[in-house]
Amino acid sequence: MDPLLKLLASDASLSASQLAALLDLSEADVRSQIKQAEQSRMILGYRAVLNEEKLGRDLVRAVIEVKITPERGGGFDKLAERIAKYAEVRSCHLMSGGYDLLVEVEGSNLREVAAFVSEKLSTIQGVLSTATHFVLRAYKEQGVMMADAPADERLAVAP
Repeated sequence: MDPLLKLLASDASLSASQLAALLDLSEADVRSQIKQAEQSRMILGYRAVLNEEKLGRDLVRAVIEVKITPERGGGFDKLAERIAKYAEVRSCHLMSGGYDLLVEVEGSNLREVAAFVSEKLSTIQGVLSTATHFVLRAYKEQGVMMADAPADERLAVAP
């Protein structure tokens, strides 16, 4: 992977001057490379990983296994893109194995997520079945540990 993209993927909060120093490039070169990567859609966006629990937000998240019938002329793509456009959907992936799509959704309460599944997702022509699994707790999100780092738990060595 390109060194600039690798740095941005691990910490998108780094400034152009910090990136330039780390890569031994000029700020102008870094800004130019970032602009090119954004225009070519190698960089799709920038996000902060938030600890919803500490923010006091009681979001309900679920992952849904979805079995679908591929559409003629569009395969899985058209149906997956249609599902991915819903505001409740955080991510949508084509999978191998016992189901076709893995859809991650978010709602403000259980009823909202259930309504999405029963009224929107399940009623789409081509959706054969769904299996919903509710997220009880996140331990790691997008490569970031959600809990505060524990204090050093090593036992003291006595002489």
